[in-house]
Amino acid sequence: MSVLSKDFYARDPEVVARELLGKRLVRKLNDELMEGIIVETEAYYGAEDPASRASKGLKPHNKLMFEEPGRAFIYNVHNNWMFNIVAHKPGEVGAVLIRAVQPIKGIDIMKRNRPIEDITKLTSGPGRLTKAMKIDKSLNGVSVTSNKSEVYILSNNVKFKICRSHRIGVREDMQRELRFFIKGNPFVSR
Repeated sequence: MSVLSKDFYARDPEVVARELLGKRLVRKLNDELMEGIIVETEAYYGAEDPASRASKGLKPHNKLMFEEPGRAFIYNVHNNWMFNIVAHKPGEVGAVLIRAVQPIKGIDIMKRNRPIEDITKLTSGPGRLTKAMKIDKSLNGVSVTSNKSEVYILSNNVKFKICRSHRIGVREDMQRELRFFIKGNPFVSR
């Protein structure tokens, strides 16, 4: 498995969101390692996307969405950190929200960070995922394209069926369905 390059993220957010499914999210925390298979994502665009952080143009809180692809973009919603990766074609705007992962390594560490018995609820949702993997604003702007980073994405070869729907928890959505998830995976958010 190799770390996904910046070029992987320098494409349409919808394509990146779909192709991130099945990849491995790795979080290094001190000398500990946590890892999960990405099972749910959402794509976001710029001014044309009413649900996007960038819908009202360039602002200090969203400037990463306008910048270099392959960097973490982290913001808070209802006291939960949302972990996004900047993804867009050159000169455009966008990001992909990582909504859920299936934990595969460091599960005991994740449970220490987010005490819960039912493992299917450990990382099934963007706030649960960031609590379990200790992802917060301190990682905002870091590159996810190097295994020297505290958070990065690895390639992975797994087979699955992709489903799609409208994004979750948005007041106004685009007509396109921009939420992607692995069919039948118990770690997809409900």
